[in-house]
Amino acid sequence: MVRLPRFFGKKRGHRRTGSPAWASLGDGAFHAVLLAAGLVFGGLLLSGVAVPEWRMNHDFLPATCTILGKGLVRRTAMEPAGTSPSTWQPCLRVSYTADGRPLEAWSRPSRSTLTSDRDVALDKLSAWRIGDTIPGWYDPADPGTIVIERGYNWWMWLLALLLPGALVAFGGSGLARTMRRWGRSEERCAVPSRLTDILDPLAAVPRQAPDHPGVPSCDDMMNSPGTFLAYRLPIESPESWALLGFGLFALLWNGVLAVLAVGAGLDLLGGRTDWLLLTLLVPFAVVGIAGIAVFARGLLLATAVGPTQLEISAQPLRPGGTYEVLLAQGGSGTLASLEMTLELEEQATFRQGTDTRTERLTVWRQPIHAWHDLSLAPGTRFEGRATVTIPEAAMHSFASEHNAARWSIAVRGTSVRWPPFTRTFPLVVFPAESRGKAAMPARSRGAAS
Repeated sequence: MVRLPRFFGKKRGHRRTGSPAWASLGDGAFHAVLLAAGLVFGGLLLSGVAVPEWRMNHDFLPATCTILGKGLVRRTAMEPAGTSPSTWQPCLRVSYTADGRPLEAWSRPSRSTLTSDRDVALDKLSAWRIGDTIPGWYDPADPGTIVIERGYNWWMWLLALLLPGALVAFGGSGLARTMRRWGRSEERCAVPSRLTDILDPLAAVPRQAPDHPGVPSCDDMMNSPGTFLAYRLPIESPESWALLGFGLFALLWNGVLAVLAVGAGLDLLGGRTDWLLLTLLVPFAVVGIAGIAVFARGLLLATAVGPTQLEISAQPLRPGGTYEVLLAQGGSGTLASLEMTLELEEQATFRQGTDTRTERLTVWRQPIHAWHDLSLAPGTRFEGRATVTIPEAAMHSFASEHNAARWSIAVRGTSVRWPPFTRTFPLVVFPAESRGKAAMPARSRGAAS
């Protein structure tokens, strides 16, 4: 007997959780619609614009045309207000020879000659005189189709590649992910594949220390020597990655906007008005200006306070050990306060319906040192030394597929002119050597829960 998937899963209290099967089906249907829309939209643009222009520039055969008559093609578009603006295109009646047969036909107007000014179209038409001989190209599949100008409507090609391409990429990737997860258990889906590691290297579990399973390796923290102390600690700055993302988006978007704007400007200088292109420029310009503003604001906040560096006397760290740290802060201006704290953060990754959520909580924090009323000068940096002690009963660093315990030194500063900032330097704490296997280090309250 065939059973349909239930709309609801097991009951929790007075509510029922959503059915994973129906959630996956809805997610797959949503991405399938996006994929179909991208394919249909792209197919219409390719068949209506790209393919005819490609054939006109590559497959049409040359012919010598004699002008027999002249005229204007008028096109109207009804707007919501009831008006019907007109656009004009010059058109010629020509005679030519195709496949050994004499033919007469009106030339097919080119989109590059489209203009909303009738006088401009008449001036273009007056450049040709009846009886003149001009070059032309006819369609070998339909000899009655003749053109007297060739070229590419480049902005339409750009539109045909960008918009349908984005829909196909987003919808196709989402549909592939849904199909990959369909019918598989949560544990099987959680196992990272080789392709997942390549596409999302940040999702992979960090390398483990050879003699300590579950403890991240500290090799990456020992390959950068310090200026005064043994090692320079790496810095974690999610704001930098976000700033880089905003910068790339603003660069690419405004690059496309610049190409479209140059094309619209050339059309206006040539007496042609492409209303579709001008209509697209307005929302493109709004998004482009907003992207530049967000990137400029983030860049200003990131560079207003100078770089922060932290050096430590030894690696790896052990519970009960005391280590010397050197804080170096660059920049200019006045800092009301600058403080260092030793922190333990716990992370849990779990699935909620079809979503994967990650929650972080700082379960322990201890002040190391604080400085106040610092005056920074350009070209120099403030340097302060302090000692940090890892508690003897501390939980060592831990990283797995779903849980992690991470140690770090957080540097928090309060500037007089700019917003407060926080910069984090990760640490790796190994298990105490003297405890051995019989007495494991105590877990923190958050990890035990």
